[in-house]
Amino acid sequence: MPDRLPVSRRAVITAGALGAVGAALPVGAANAAPATPRRSPAGSPRANGPKLRFHGDGTFKVVQFNDTQDDERTDRRTVELIEKTLDQEQPDFVLINGDVITGGCETRLAVKQAINNVVWPMESRQIPWAVTYGNHDEDSLPQSGVDEAGMLEFYRSYDYNMNAANIAGVTGTGNTIVPVASSAKKNRDAFALWLLDSGRYAPGSINGQDFAGYPTWDWLRMDQVAWYREESQQLEQKLGRKLPGLMFIHIALWEHRFMWWGGVDTRGAADAARGKARHGIVGERNEDECPGPINSGMYNAILERGDVKGVFVGHDHVNDYVGDYYGVLLGYAPGTGFGAYGLPGAARNRMRGGRVFELTEAGDDVTVATRVVYARDLGIDLTANDQPMEPTPLAPKQERI
Repeated sequence: MPDRLPVSRRAVITAGALGAVGAALPVGAANAAPATPRRSPAGSPRANGPKLRFHGDGTFKVVQFNDTQDDERTDRRTVELIEKTLDQEQPDFVLINGDVITGGCETRLAVKQAINNVVWPMESRQIPWAVTYGNHDEDSLPQSGVDEAGMLEFYRSYDYNMNAANIAGVTGTGNTIVPVASSAKKNRDAFALWLLDSGRYAPGSINGQDFAGYPTWDWLRMDQVAWYREESQQLEQKLGRKLPGLMFIHIALWEHRFMWWGGVDTRGAADAARGKARHGIVGERNEDECPGPINSGMYNAILERGDVKGVFVGHDHVNDYVGDYYGVLLGYAPGTGFGAYGLPGAARNRMRGGRVFELTEAGDDVTVATRVVYARDLGIDLTANDQPMEPTPLAPKQERI
Protein backbone atom coordinates (compact mmCIF):
# COMPACT_ATOMS: atom_id res chain seq x y z
CA MET A 1 0.00 0.00 0.00
CA PRO A 2 1.46 3.43 -0.89
CA ASP A 3 2.45 5.76 1.93
CA ARG A 4 0.36 8.62 0.57
CA LEU A 5 -3.35 8.03 0.94
CA PRO A 6 -6.36 9.95 -0.45
CA VAL A 7 -6.85 13.32 1.24
CA SER A 8 -10.06 13.94 3.20
CA ARG A 9 -12.67 16.35 1.81
CA ARG A 10 -12.18 18.98 4.46
CA ALA A 11 -8.40 18.90 4.02
CA VAL A 12 -8.96 20.10 0.47
CA ILE A 13 -11.19 22.92 1.72
CA THR A 14 -8.64 24.05 4.29
CA ALA A 15 -5.42 23.45 2.36
CA GLY A 16 -4.86 27.18 1.97
CA ALA A 17 -4.72 27.55 5.75
CA LEU A 18 -2.29 24.66 6.12
CA GLY A 19 0.38 26.09 3.84
CA ALA A 20 2.84 23.39 2.88
CA VAL A 21 0.31 20.57 3.02
CA GLY A 22 -0.53 21.01 -0.64
CA ALA A 23 3.00 20.21 -1.69
CA ALA A 24 2.84 16.88 0.11
CA LEU A 25 -0.27 15.60 -1.64
CA PRO A 26 -0.10 13.12 -4.52
CA VAL A 27 -1.62 13.71 -7.94
CA GLY A 28 -5.38 13.22 -7.71
CA ALA A 29 -5.47 13.79 -3.94
CA ALA A 30 -8.62 15.89 -4.23
CA ASN A 31 -10.55 12.67 -4.79
CA ALA A 32 -11.40 11.33 -1.34
CA ALA A 33 -11.62 7.63 -0.61
CA PRO A 34 -14.77 6.13 -2.14
CA ALA A 35 -17.77 6.55 0.13
CA THR A 36 -20.08 3.71 0.99
CA PRO A 37 -23.60 3.77 -0.48
CA ARG A 38 -26.11 5.69 1.61
CA ARG A 39 -28.08 3.60 4.04
CA SER A 40 -30.35 4.36 6.95
CA PRO A 41 -28.99 5.45 9.26
CA ALA A 42 -25.99 6.62 7.30
CA GLY A 43 -22.81 6.51 9.34
CA SER A 44 -23.63 3.27 11.18
CA PRO A 45 -20.69 1.10 12.31
CA ARG A 46 -19.89 -1.95 10.21
CA ALA A 47 -22.41 -4.79 10.37
CA ASN A 48 -19.94 -7.27 11.84
CA GLY A 49 -18.66 -4.85 14.49
CA PRO A 50 -19.43 -4.91 18.22
CA LYS A 51 -23.05 -4.40 19.28
CA LEU A 52 -23.74 -2.08 22.21
CA ARG A 53 -26.58 -2.75 24.65
CA PHE A 54 -27.73 -1.44 28.00
CA HIS A 55 -27.12 -3.86 30.86
CA GLY A 56 -29.97 -5.79 32.43
CA ASP A 57 -30.23 -3.17 35.16
CA GLY A 58 -30.73 -0.48 32.51
CA THR A 59 -27.29 1.12 32.80
CA PHE A 60 -24.57 1.92 30.26
CA LYS A 61 -21.30 3.79 30.79
CA VAL A 62 -19.32 5.93 28.33
CA VAL A 63 -15.87 7.44 28.89
CA GLN A 64 -14.67 10.42 26.84
CA PHE A 65 -10.96 11.13 26.49
CA ASN A 66 -9.72 14.19 24.65
CA ASP A 67 -6.54 15.50 23.07
CA THR A 68 -4.21 12.57 23.63
CA GLN A 69 -2.27 14.62 21.05
CA ASP A 70 1.26 13.19 20.80
CA ASP A 71 3.60 11.44 18.38
CA GLU A 72 4.74 7.81 18.42
CA ARG A 73 6.70 8.40 21.64
CA THR A 74 3.56 9.22 23.59
CA ASP A 75 4.03 10.44 27.15
CA ARG A 76 3.72 7.23 29.19
CA ARG A 77 1.36 8.93 31.66
CA THR A 78 -1.23 9.45 28.93
CA VAL A 79 -1.49 5.69 28.52
CA GLU A 80 -1.39 5.19 32.28
CA LEU A 81 -4.32 7.59 32.70
CA ILE A 82 -6.34 5.79 30.03
CA GLU A 83 -5.61 2.37 31.50
CA LYS A 84 -6.36 3.34 35.10
CA THR A 85 -9.58 5.05 34.09
CA LEU A 86 -10.71 1.99 32.14
CA ASP A 87 -9.89 -0.35 35.01
CA GLN A 88 -11.64 1.84 37.56
CA GLU A 89 -14.73 2.73 35.54
CA GLN A 90 -15.24 -0.43 33.43
CA PRO A 91 -16.94 1.52 30.61
CA ASP A 92 -19.07 -0.02 27.89
CA PHE A 93 -17.85 2.41 25.24
CA VAL A 94 -14.89 4.82 24.95
CA LEU A 95 -14.42 7.83 22.71
CA ILE A 96 -11.23 9.78 22.00
CA ASN A 97 -12.84 13.05 20.97
CA GLY A 98 -10.33 14.61 18.57
CA ASP A 99 -6.61 15.36 18.36
CA VAL A 100 -5.73 11.72 18.82
CA ILE A 101 -2.25 12.49 17.45
CA THR A 102 -0.32 15.59 16.41
CA GLY A 103 2.74 16.65 14.42
CA GLY A 104 6.06 14.89 14.83
CA CYS A 105 5.07 11.61 13.19
CA GLU A 106 7.50 11.63 10.28
CA THR A 107 6.50 8.32 8.70
CA ARG A 108 3.41 6.24 8.08
CA LEU A 109 4.65 3.75 10.69
CA ALA A 110 4.99 6.55 13.25
CA VAL A 111 1.37 7.61 12.68
CA LYS A 112 0.22 4.04 13.21
CA GLN A 113 2.31 3.74 16.37
CA ALA A 114 1.04 7.04 17.80
CA ILE A 115 -2.55 5.91 17.26
CA ASN A 116 -1.93 2.41 18.55
CA ASN A 117 -0.42 3.71 21.80
CA VAL A 118 -3.71 5.29 22.85
CA VAL A 119 -6.28 2.89 21.38
CA TRP A 120 -4.64 -0.36 22.42
CA PRO A 121 -5.76 0.01 26.09
CA MET A 122 -9.37 -0.29 24.86
CA GLU A 123 -8.68 -2.87 22.18
CA SER A 124 -6.73 -5.15 24.54
CA ARG A 125 -9.58 -4.96 27.08
CA GLN A 126 -12.18 -5.68 24.37
CA ILE A 127 -13.98 -2.39 25.03
CA PRO A 128 -15.77 -0.90 21.99
CA TRP A 129 -14.31 2.48 21.07
CA ALA A 130 -14.25 5.17 18.41
CA VAL A 131 -12.61 8.51 17.63
CA THR A 132 -13.57 11.87 16.24
CA TYR A 133 -11.10 14.12 14.43
CA GLY A 134 -9.62 17.37 15.72
CA ASN A 135 -7.60 20.19 14.24
CA HIS A 136 -4.23 18.50 14.93
CA ASP A 137 -4.80 14.99 13.55
CA GLU A 138 -3.38 15.87 10.13
CA ASP A 139 -0.43 17.93 11.44
CA SER A 140 1.92 15.14 10.37
CA LEU A 141 0.44 14.84 6.88
CA PRO A 142 3.24 16.70 5.04
CA GLN A 143 5.86 14.34 6.48
CA SER A 144 3.96 11.05 6.83
CA GLY A 145 1.58 11.31 3.85
CA VAL A 146 -1.23 9.89 6.02
CA ASP A 147 -4.44 11.91 6.02
CA GLU A 148 -7.64 11.36 7.98
CA ALA A 149 -9.04 9.01 5.33
CA GLY A 150 -5.96 6.82 5.76
CA MET A 151 -6.24 7.02 9.54
CA LEU A 152 -9.88 5.98 9.32
CA GLU A 153 -8.91 2.85 7.40
CA PHE A 154 -6.38 2.09 10.14
CA TYR A 155 -8.88 2.71 12.97
CA ARG A 156 -11.44 0.46 11.31
CA SER A 157 -8.92 -2.39 11.14
CA TYR A 158 -9.26 -2.89 14.91
CA ASP A 159 -11.79 -5.46 16.10
CA TYR A 160 -13.51 -3.17 18.62
CA ASN A 161 -13.54 0.06 16.64
CA MET A 162 -17.00 1.56 16.01
CA ASN A 163 -16.22 4.28 13.44
CA ALA A 164 -18.26 4.20 10.24
CA ALA A 165 -16.91 4.52 6.71
CA ASN A 166 -17.09 7.94 5.09
CA ILE A 167 -20.54 9.13 4.02
CA ALA A 168 -21.21 10.43 0.51
CA GLY A 169 -22.01 14.12 0.38
CA VAL A 170 -21.18 14.96 3.99
CA THR A 171 -18.19 17.10 4.95
CA GLY A 172 -15.62 15.57 7.28
CA THR A 173 -14.21 12.13 7.96
CA GLY A 174 -15.90 9.29 9.81
CA ASN A 175 -19.12 11.02 10.91
CA THR A 176 -20.78 8.20 12.82
CA ILE A 177 -23.97 7.27 14.67
CA VAL A 178 -23.29 4.57 17.28
CA PRO A 179 -26.59 3.01 18.48
CA VAL A 180 -27.05 1.49 21.93
CA ALA A 181 -29.78 -1.14 22.15
CA SER A 182 -32.34 -1.37 24.92
CA SER A 183 -31.82 -3.88 27.72
CA ALA A 184 -35.49 -4.82 27.85
CA LYS A 185 -36.84 -4.61 24.30
CA LYS A 186 -35.37 -6.89 21.65
CA ASN A 187 -34.02 -5.20 18.51
CA ARG A 188 -34.96 -1.75 19.82
CA ASP A 189 -32.43 1.07 19.99
CA ALA A 190 -32.53 3.09 23.20
CA PHE A 191 -29.78 5.69 22.65
CA ALA A 192 -27.55 7.20 19.97
CA LEU A 193 -23.98 8.47 20.17
CA TRP A 194 -23.40 11.07 17.43
CA LEU A 195 -19.72 11.50 16.50
CA LEU A 196 -18.93 14.36 14.11
CA ASP A 197 -15.77 15.76 12.55
CA SER A 198 -15.62 19.48 13.44
CA GLY A 199 -12.66 20.06 11.12
CA ARG A 200 -9.34 21.81 11.52
CA TYR A 201 -8.83 25.42 10.47
CA ALA A 202 -10.84 28.10 8.70
CA PRO A 203 -9.98 28.46 5.01
CA GLY A 204 -7.69 31.29 3.93
CA SER A 205 -10.64 33.30 2.63
CA ILE A 206 -14.28 33.09 1.57
CA ASN A 207 -15.58 35.22 -1.30
CA GLY A 208 -12.31 37.16 -1.35
CA GLN A 209 -12.38 38.07 2.34
CA ASP A 210 -9.84 36.70 4.83
CA PHE A 211 -10.40 35.88 8.49
CA ALA A 212 -7.95 38.32 10.08
CA GLY A 213 -9.30 39.23 13.52
CA TYR A 214 -11.59 36.19 13.69
CA PRO A 215 -10.96 32.78 15.27
CA THR A 216 -8.93 30.55 12.97
CA TRP A 217 -10.60 27.22 13.84
CA ASP A 218 -13.02 25.28 11.67
CA TRP A 219 -16.74 24.70 12.22
CA LEU A 220 -19.40 22.11 11.49
CA ARG A 221 -20.66 22.68 7.96
CA MET A 222 -24.32 23.02 7.05
CA ASP A 223 -24.36 19.66 5.28
CA GLN A 224 -23.31 18.04 8.57
CA VAL A 225 -26.09 19.86 10.41
CA ALA A 226 -28.53 18.73 7.70
CA TRP A 227 -27.20 15.16 7.96
CA TYR A 228 -27.85 15.11 11.71
CA ARG A 229 -31.33 16.58 11.26
CA GLU A 230 -32.30 14.19 8.46
CA GLU A 231 -30.96 11.10 10.22
CA SER A 232 -32.66 12.18 13.45
CA GLN A 233 -35.97 12.48 11.59
CA GLN A 234 -35.49 9.09 9.92
CA LEU A 235 -34.75 7.45 13.26
CA GLU A 236 -37.90 8.98 14.76
CA GLN A 237 -39.97 7.76 11.80
CA LYS A 238 -38.49 4.26 12.05
CA LEU A 239 -38.87 3.95 15.83
CA GLY A 240 -42.07 5.90 16.29
CA ARG A 241 -40.36 8.16 18.85
CA LYS A 242 -37.36 10.43 19.21
CA LEU A 243 -34.16 8.53 20.01
CA PRO A 244 -32.27 10.23 22.87
CA GLY A 245 -28.55 10.66 22.47
CA LEU A 246 -25.34 12.58 23.07
CA MET A 247 -23.21 14.38 20.47
CA PHE A 248 -19.41 14.56 20.53
CA ILE A 249 -17.36 17.03 18.50
CA HIS A 250 -13.86 18.33 19.05
CA ILE A 251 -14.27 22.10 18.62
CA ALA A 252 -16.71 23.92 20.89
CA LEU A 253 -19.93 25.52 19.69
CA TRP A 254 -20.41 29.24 20.19
CA GLU A 255 -23.15 28.32 22.65
CA HIS A 256 -20.53 26.91 25.04
CA ARG A 257 -19.12 30.43 25.37
CA PHE A 258 -22.54 32.07 25.58
CA MET A 259 -23.52 29.70 28.39
CA TRP A 260 -20.43 30.41 30.51
CA TRP A 261 -20.80 34.18 30.29
CA GLY A 262 -24.57 34.25 30.51
CA GLY A 263 -24.75 36.33 27.34
CA VAL A 264 -23.19 37.15 23.99
CA ASP A 265 -21.14 40.32 24.56
CA THR A 266 -20.47 40.04 28.29
CA ARG A 267 -17.15 39.10 29.90
CA GLY A 268 -17.18 40.18 33.56
CA ALA A 269 -17.29 38.32 36.87
CA ALA A 270 -20.94 39.23 37.37
CA ASP A 271 -21.76 37.85 33.92
CA ALA A 272 -20.00 34.56 34.67
CA ALA A 273 -21.87 34.35 37.96
CA ARG A 274 -25.15 34.89 36.11
CA GLY A 275 -24.29 32.16 33.61
CA LYS A 276 -23.29 29.77 36.39
CA ALA A 277 -26.48 30.36 38.34
CA ARG A 278 -28.84 30.23 35.36
CA HIS A 279 -27.30 27.18 33.71
CA GLY A 280 -26.10 25.24 36.76
CA ILE A 281 -22.50 25.24 35.54
CA VAL A 282 -20.05 22.97 37.34
CA GLY A 283 -16.31 22.87 36.66
CA GLU A 284 -13.41 25.07 35.60
CA ARG A 285 -12.77 27.42 32.69
CA ASN A 286 -9.06 28.20 32.41
CA GLU A 287 -8.92 29.39 28.79
CA ASP A 288 -11.19 30.95 26.21
CA GLU A 289 -13.47 28.70 24.24
CA CYS A 290 -12.14 28.45 20.68
CA PRO A 291 -15.01 27.97 18.22
CA GLY A 292 -14.63 28.84 14.56
CA PRO A 293 -15.57 32.20 13.02
CA ILE A 294 -19.01 31.01 11.86
CA ASN A 295 -21.82 29.63 14.02
CA SER A 296 -22.75 26.31 12.47
CA GLY A 297 -26.39 26.27 13.60
CA MET A 298 -25.97 22.81 15.12
CA TYR A 299 -27.29 23.87 18.51
CA ASN A 300 -30.40 25.31 16.87
CA ALA A 301 -30.99 22.04 15.02
CA ILE A 302 -30.55 20.07 18.26
CA LEU A 303 -32.96 22.34 20.09
CA GLU A 304 -35.51 21.89 17.31
CA ARG A 305 -35.17 18.11 17.18
CA GLY A 306 -35.19 17.60 20.95
CA ASP A 307 -33.32 14.27 20.96
CA VAL A 308 -29.67 15.10 21.71
CA LYS A 309 -29.33 15.61 25.45
CA GLY A 310 -25.82 17.07 25.40
CA VAL A 311 -22.91 18.22 23.25
CA PHE A 312 -19.44 17.51 24.63
CA VAL A 313 -16.15 18.81 23.26
CA GLY A 314 -12.42 19.08 23.91
CA HIS A 315 -9.89 21.25 22.04
CA ASP A 316 -9.47 23.67 24.97
CA HIS A 317 -7.40 21.42 27.22
CA VAL A 318 -7.85 23.16 30.56
CA ASN A 319 -11.62 23.55 30.55
CA ASP A 320 -13.80 20.87 32.13
CA TYR A 321 -17.10 22.59 32.87
CA VAL A 322 -20.63 21.44 32.07
CA GLY A 323 -23.96 23.23 32.26
CA ASP A 324 -27.58 23.04 31.12
CA TYR A 325 -28.11 25.46 28.23
CA TYR A 326 -31.85 25.66 27.73
CA GLY A 327 -32.35 21.93 28.16
CA VAL A 328 -29.17 20.72 26.42
CA LEU A 329 -26.03 19.85 28.38
CA LEU A 330 -22.96 21.63 27.00
CA GLY A 331 -19.62 20.56 28.38
CA TYR A 332 -15.96 19.76 28.09
CA ALA A 333 -13.75 16.82 28.88
CA PRO A 334 -10.30 17.99 29.98
CA GLY A 335 -7.20 17.17 27.97
CA THR A 336 -5.98 13.61 28.51
CA GLY A 337 -2.54 13.81 26.85
CA PHE A 338 0.41 14.71 29.04
CA GLY A 339 2.42 15.60 25.93
CA ALA A 340 0.14 18.52 25.03
CA TYR A 341 -0.17 21.96 26.61
CA GLY A 342 -1.82 22.28 30.00
CA LEU A 343 -1.94 24.85 32.77
CA PRO A 344 1.03 27.21 33.23
CA GLY A 345 4.15 26.23 35.14
CA ALA A 346 4.24 23.53 37.80
CA ALA A 347 0.45 23.03 37.57
CA ARG A 348 0.73 21.95 33.92
CA ASN A 349 -0.81 18.49 34.43
CA ARG A 350 -3.36 19.20 37.17
CA MET A 351 -6.33 19.08 34.78
CA ARG A 352 -5.48 15.85 32.91
CA GLY A 353 -8.43 13.50 32.92
CA GLY A 354 -11.47 12.07 31.18
CA ARG A 355 -15.24 12.49 31.41
CA VAL A 356 -17.59 9.69 32.47
CA PHE A 357 -21.24 9.42 31.39
CA GLU A 358 -23.58 7.15 33.32
CA LEU A 359 -26.68 6.44 31.23
CA THR A 360 -29.81 4.85 32.70
CA GLU A 361 -32.88 3.68 30.82
CA ALA A 362 -36.13 5.20 32.06
CA GLY A 363 -38.91 3.84 29.87
CA ASP A 364 -38.36 5.30 26.40
CA ASP A 365 -36.09 7.98 27.84
CA VAL A 366 -32.51 7.79 29.13
CA THR A 367 -31.13 9.86 31.98
CA VAL A 368 -27.56 11.18 31.81
CA ALA A 369 -25.26 11.77 34.77
CA THR A 370 -21.69 12.94 34.14
CA ARG A 371 -18.51 13.56 36.10
CA VAL A 372 -14.76 13.93 35.50
CA VAL A 373 -12.02 11.50 36.51
CA TYR A 374 -8.63 13.18 37.07
CA ALA A 375 -5.11 11.83 36.85
CA ARG A 376 -4.43 13.55 40.16
CA ASP A 377 -6.87 11.16 41.87
CA LEU A 378 -5.39 8.04 40.27
CA GLY A 379 -1.88 8.25 41.73
CA ILE A 380 -0.31 9.41 38.44
CA ASP A 381 2.83 11.55 38.44
CA LEU A 382 1.86 15.16 37.65
CA THR A 383 5.40 16.52 37.32
CA ALA A 384 5.54 19.23 34.65
CA ASN A 385 7.93 17.44 32.33
CA ASP A 386 7.85 15.05 29.36
CA GLN A 387 8.09 11.29 29.88
CA PRO A 388 8.10 9.70 26.40
CA MET A 389 7.61 5.95 26.05
CA GLU A 390 8.63 3.42 23.46
CA PRO A 391 5.75 2.66 21.07
CA THR A 392 3.35 -0.12 21.99
CA PRO A 393 3.91 -3.02 19.54
CA LEU A 394 1.43 -3.24 16.69
CA ALA A 395 -0.72 -6.36 16.41
CA PRO A 396 -0.23 -8.35 13.16
CA LYS A 397 -3.43 -7.00 11.58
CA GLN A 398 -2.39 -3.40 12.16
CA GLU A 399 1.15 -4.09 10.94
CA ARG A 400 -0.30 -5.13 7.58
CA ILE A 401 -2.51 -2.04 7.08
